[in-house]
Amino acid sequence: MAQGKRAGTRKGSKPKAGFQPALIALALGVTGAVVAWGYLVYAAIDFGSEARGGDSGAWLFLGLASIGAVACLFLGFILIARLLRRLGITQAPPPRTAAPVEDSVEPPPPAAPGGRRAAR
Repeated sequence: MAQGKRAGTRKGSKPKAGFQPALIALALGVTGAVVAWGYLVYAAIDFGSEARGGDSGAWLFLGLASIGAVACLFLGFILIARLLRRLGITQAPPPRTAAPVEDSVEPPPPAAPGGRRAAR
């Protein structure tokens, strides 16, 4: 091994890869949401064809299936984001810092007419 002031490993210690039930639950949730979304889209297409064929009651089911499909897709995206965060692929956004509130804020003085040259 090399010696000197820069000798040594550059990598940090690797975290132990272990069984994490939360990751399995998130992956199953994503799978369930995507499968439900696909089924609801298929059902909405079927209800749409029935509604156009003259069945007026199918319009209600078409609307419910469409809203359900949107909700399942949204849930799937949320679960994917949480899964990626848990795996360390993405990071949380930096916290916002509140701007200091000043009670007596005076406006800046008006600019001199004529520009910089006239102000001399």
